[in-house]
Amino acid sequence: MAFASSGLAALTTANGFTLWHYRTEDDRATVLAPGYFAPAGHLLQPGDIVIVQAADATALVPIRSGAAAGEGLTVDGSGSAPALLRSASLPFSIAVEATAVPRAIALDALPSPIVAGQVFPVGASVTGPIASLTFFFRDAGGAEVGPPQAAPVAAGRASAAFTAPGAGGGFRILAVETADPSLLALSPPFAVSPPPRLLTEAGFRLLLEDGAAILL
Repeated sequence: MAFASSGLAALTTANGFTLWHYRTEDDRATVLAPGYFAPAGHLLQPGDIVIVQAADATALVPIRSGAAAGEGLTVDGSGSAPALLRSASLPFSIAVEATAVPRAIALDALPSPIVAGQVFPVGASVTGPIASLTFFFRDAGGAEVGPPQAAPVAAGRASAAFTAPGAGGGFRILAVETADPSLLALSPPFAVSPPPRLLTEAGFRLLLEDGAAILL
């Protein structure tokens, strides 16, 4: 029989090389005869390989100039279809080492009482690699009472001072790590007391600073 173009198919092409598959009822000797692949000369290039699945054998056949076929290599003399297996093993692993570093802020107890107009200290003990704390003084609504105070950490301690506003309740002190605001400590609510008042005596009456009498 003659070459049949319907039996020829390209499997893969790269860098000017093509791997072909050709199935035919002709035997291997007929396929390798001179001029057999001449009708496919416009497709087959020198250096291409044709997997020939003939009636009596399966072979890898190289193409020479003019679509002439070389002797090639017989893969299977029974003529059954070849089995082309491709596998790969790509081992991959990642090792990550980590060490937990504890960090903590513990606020000191506030002085008591805190009197309106008084400058009172705030402080905190620090655990871990924390370089600086920022202290905030907030009222019951969360508004800032005066500007925040930044303080460096030395020997595990940081401190600042605030001036107490007018008398009221619900105030809090907030201590935040300057570099990482997610680490913080918040004091319980506290009150600011009114300042003490000087009493005077006139006759048998006690008077306030403004001269008003205290009625008992």
